[in-house]
Amino acid sequence: MQSIKENNFESDRILSNDAYKLIDRELKKYPSNQKKSAVIAALIIAQREQGFVSPEIEKEVGDYLEMAPIAVHEIATFYNMFELKPKAKFKMVVCTNLPCALRNSKHAITILTNRLGIGIGETTKDNLFSLHEGECFGACADAPVMLINNHKMYSWMNEKSIDGLIRKLSSVEPNEIKSKEK
Repeated sequence: MQSIKENNFESDRILSNDAYKLIDRELKKYPSNQKKSAVIAALIIAQREQGFVSPEIEKEVGDYLEMAPIAVHEIATFYNMFELKPKAKFKMVVCTNLPCALRNSKHAITILTNRLGIGIGETTKDNLFSLHEGECFGACADAPVMLINNHKMYSWMNEKSIDGLIRKLSSVEPNEIKSKEK
């Protein structure tokens, strides 16, 4: 396993030592000649820390995993869980596949658009929330479900739970989010 200093990352890197410790933990899951196997995990760690995956982060992750930056970019653009530009603090994604649709996911979206004053694919003016439709999250028994920042799932979303979630997220400090996601 390479250390952070071996690649001269110490002075010009974007990610923190904590992020590299988490990436190193992921690297231990794979043979040493298969570092690229940890690219998705590394991008998730980077996005949690930085809020999105910039071209500079793609290059840094690529250098650390001994991958070409374009190979990292291909992964980051293939999966919709990665944000390639700054996003709202809370990315809200509501599942709209059949099981969730049958359990009123469209109604949950209507509640969210009315409460937040935005449509699908839009961001609130304060940059606190963005709203998106998503594909199956594998929690059909809990329908309708919503995923926050590709990390935390909320089940049985009805008017009362949506209102409570918006209140809760509106009062969370930025540092609380990162510490709770780790």
